[in-house]
This record gives sequence, C-alpha cells and structure tokens, in this order.
Amino acid sequence: MEPLGRNTALLVIDVQMGFDDPAWGERNNPGAEANVARLLSGWRACGAPIFHVHHDSASPEGRLRPGTPGNAPKREALPLAGERVYRKRVNSAFIGAGLEEDLRALGIDALILVGLTTNHCISTTARMAANLGFHVFVVSDATATFARAHLDGRMRSAQEVHDAALSDLHDEFAQIVETQDVLTALDAREAAYA
Repeated sequence: MEPLGRNTALLVIDVQMGFDDPAWGERNNPGAEANVARLLSGWRACGAPIFHVHHDSASPEGRLRPGTPGNAPKREALPLAGERVYRKRVNSAFIGAGLEEDLRALGIDALILVGLTTNHCISTTARMAANLGFHVFVVSDATATFARAHLDGRMRSAQEVHDAALSDLHDEFAQIVETQDVLTALDAREAAYA
C-alpha cells in the first residue's frame, strides 16, 4: 500500500443495524464490523478526519428507514461527538449530503472507504469519488455484502459478489487494501510527522 498523506479521511458508510436483518440472506465477511472498529480506533488515536454516512431508506419497507431500529448505527461504528454524520437516500454518499463540499473545504484529497454493502453503496461512492478526483482506497476486509441472483436466476454467493465488486473497482476507481495495510500505513505516516 502506498503511503497515506495527511489529507486522507476515513469514510464509514452505512454500518447500520438494518443490515442484520436475516431477510438479506447469506453474507460474507462476518469480521467486517470489527475491522471498521479497528480502523476507527486508529484514526481516532491520531486525530485524523472521520466522516460517517448513514442511509435513510425512502421505501416504507426499507430496513434502514428513519425512525426504526434498523436506521441506527451498529455499536462498532457509533459516531463520536465532533465526527461528521451525513444522511443519504441513494447509493452514493456524494449525492444530496454535502459531503464533497466539506471534504474540499477541509483539503481532503484521499478517502479510505469501509462499510456496507460492497457492490452497492461502497462501489457507487468509490466510483464517484474517483471521478471527482479523490484518491480512493477500499478496505476489502472492512466491507461486506450479500448473495445475489444472476440475471439467469442462479445465485451468486456473497463472497462472489464481494470479489466481483472489488475486482471491478481495482486499479480503475480505487486501490483495494486490507485493514492491517491501512493501519500500518497510518502508523508510518504518524511516525514520519512525529
């Protein structure tokens, strides 16, 4: 993993209780939330910028509807006082939330993306971030998704869906990394500026 610059932010996307609903089906990477918590801890320890994005389902049947338990953040990703929280109603964190304007105002030029789900909000946000000129890292073991059907109806496992989404992003929209790579790069950055 390349070195992290001082203007790199952690972007925590949709780590919300509604994704625990068994109706989603088979999920990969059960350790994703623990890795999100590790990254949040590292970021907080050095006072680096953290941004949270929460999804507000527009559908009356949505599992992330405002005012329901499913809309709440999971305990591993609870925002702390002073950490910015953005609300969105679509897949991209950059639409209708004011995120881009705030990132630019703070001089952020690189983003570490973690959260749910790999093939939807993570992928869409990564693609838009890259197209907007941000340098993007997606943390493979701090993201997860669910099984989905092919067009022919055959089910793809959650791991297949996850791997395909990351492969589509890699080297075009983002650099795909793992939690420990990011924490090591963060430690190296902090040592360089100590």
